Amino acid sequence: MTTSRRLADRKSAKFQKNITKRGSVPETTVKKGNDYPVGPMVLGFFIFVVVGSSLFQIIRTAASGGMA
Repeated sequence: MTTSRRLADRKSAKFQKNITKRGSVPETTVKKGNDYPVGPMVLGFFIFVVVGSSLFQIIRTAASGGMA
């Protein structure tokens, strides 16, 4: 099946136009931003629980006399 000269020229022009646009695409298509998987309140609560439980463990160990 042969293509007409006009159709071949149109395809060629289309690809030539794409070649001149090469390199002008954005680095990523995903939007960048401060989109954290957890909110600041949840993160604060988690830190409070971790630090609080470790302090509680230290105080309990010190009150019981060390390694007991």
